[in-house]
Amino acid sequence: MVKNPLKVVIDTNVIISALIFGGKPDQILTILEETILFVAISSPILKAELMETLDQKFRFIPEKIKQTELYFDENFGLVYPNEDLKIVRDEDDNRVLEAVVEGKCQYIITGDRDLLDLNEFKGIKIVTPAQFLEIVSA
Repeated sequence: MVKNPLKVVIDTNVIISALIFGGKPDQILTILEETILFVAISSPILKAELMETLDQKFRFIPEKIKQTELYFDENFGLVYPNEDLKIVRDEDDNRVLEAVVEGKCQYIITGDRDLLDLNEFKGIKIVTPAQFLEIVSA
């Protein structure tokens, strides 16, 4: 049993990639669901962004959105960030940084180049799904 599992924020783009394409992002969600190697942290605004993107950009049917929301609620812990960060140009990316700080996380898992270019933020490592899978399999 893992005493202090890692705390991570899984960026919306990784969750969407898992749902649509599978691959390494899907492996991360499977590990999240089936083990206690790490816990996923998010925020209400990131959850809303996910559901809105699935609905408006990817045209998921309401039933699939509801299933995703249920999965999210069962597998992600919510934090309510108090700090309003302006670190990167994309406001959505700043919301990710706010969640990771509030949740006292060790990692952000993302495919977003702007976040990945930071490499780390306040000691929090910013990694791709492939890099994170290497970390949890070590």
